[in-house]
Order: sequence, then structure tokens, then C-alpha cells
Amino acid sequence: METNLNCDLGEKSFHYDGSNDQALMQIINTANIACGYHAGNKETMTSTIRLAKENNVSIGAHPGFDDKNNFGRKRINLTEKEIKKLVIDQINILNEIANKENMQLTHVKPHGALNNMACENYDLSLAIGSAIKECNLDLIYMVLPLTEMENAAKKLNVKFATEIFADRNYDDNGLLLPRDKKNSIVNDVQEAVKNVTRMLENRSIYCYSGKKIACEFDSICIHGDGKLALDIANHLHKELIKDGFILKTLNQLSKFK
Repeated sequence: METNLNCDLGEKSFHYDGSNDQALMQIINTANIACGYHAGNKETMTSTIRLAKENNVSIGAHPGFDDKNNFGRKRINLTEKEIKKLVIDQINILNEIANKENMQLTHVKPHGALNNMACENYDLSLAIGSAIKECNLDLIYMVLPLTEMENAAKKLNVKFATEIFADRNYDDNGLLLPRDKKNSIVNDVQEAVKNVTRMLENRSIYCYSGKKIACEFDSICIHGDGKLALDIANHLHKELIKDGFILKTLNQLSKFK
């Protein structure tokens, strides 16, 4: 059995000080790195890539809306052409820095509101996927299972990985509960680990209501800026190893070999 732990990192801003990044990088397998639009800057990107290299962690672009004030978590309506440019520009920014550090990007994972909107909107997901495809055919499109993101990835015939979240709860459609809703965030380490273990055992998403949605997924996400991020990552890593899982970087998973 194999799986992957991914984490959103390099998100230093006035919303988050980046204090978890170094420790998380020693636990996870894959880092989604902010590209300077919703958080981070060239200095942060460089230091995060170097940390990833030291810890044998694969790296990918984590593009979001150009909105540092709201940490990229406010919905913004853009045209498909604008979305495509938004994503391409951020991939290119991070890729240029990665090349200087002799690292290769393996994937792209949209951030925050952009990701949430893409789950619901096929044309938006298609624009993101088209941007990824235009940049590099080898890049993996990280998506939520059974959403318009997965549909778009299949239509475009691009590599894609599906992910579940350790620190978030789901609505009955298998989408993340909005952050302004009660119980959207899992605030207990043991509950987070239990949720993931149950999802892996039954290959299903468990909604907060108790509804079960069968699906396949390749990776488990922990938000790096979460108050419990480090504790969840530590406990989850130990539990996965105990349960016999082999943890791999995203691009080394069997489906991409």
C-alpha cells in the first residue's frame, strides 16, 4: 500500500508567519508552494524549495488569486482567459526559481477560493488544466475526487492526482465545508487521524453529516498554516507507517510510473 502526504507551504504573509514549514518539511512527501500572489515572495519560494530539496520532498506550484489581503480565500470572478494567465504566470514564477535550485516541479494544486470554485465549475477547471498542460505535459493536476476538477483533467487527458483533507470536514456533495461555516475545520488531532484512517480503509469520503461517498484518492493534504498542522502531520505519519503504508512523493506513486 502506498500514499502521499502533501502540504501547502511557503505561505508566509501577514496572515501566517510560516513557522510550521521547516518542521512539516521533515514529515511530508510533497509541498505545494505559494507563488507570490496569495502569499509568499521570491525569497520565501527560494527558501521553501531549498528545504524541500534537503528533505527529498517533491514540489509543485500552488497558484491562487492575486489577493494577499484575503489570503486567496475570497472568491473572485475572472474570465477563463484571465484564469489561464493567472495560473501560467504563477507556474512560471516558481519554475524559474526551481530551475535555479536544480529542482523540477512535479504538480500544480490550485489554492483556496480558486480551488473551491474549480470544484464546482467545469469551465474554470478546464482553464486551469489547460494552463497546466500548456506549461508542461508532465505536470500533475492535483484535484478533489468526483468534482468538476477531475472531470476536466480526464477531458484534457492530463496526469492528475486526487486528494483528501486531514484537517477539513466535508458537505454532503463531497466538497469542503466553507471556512465560515461551523465545524468546517477539524480541531482535534485524534479526530483528524481517525477520519483519514477511515477514509483510507473504506476508500470513501465521510461527510460531516455521516454520509459516505465512495471514491479513489492518491494523496492526503494538511494545511500548513493550521494551528494543529504539525501535530496532525506527526500523528498521521506515524499511524500510516504503523498501518503498513509506504509514503512516496507524488510523482513516485505507482499510477505515474
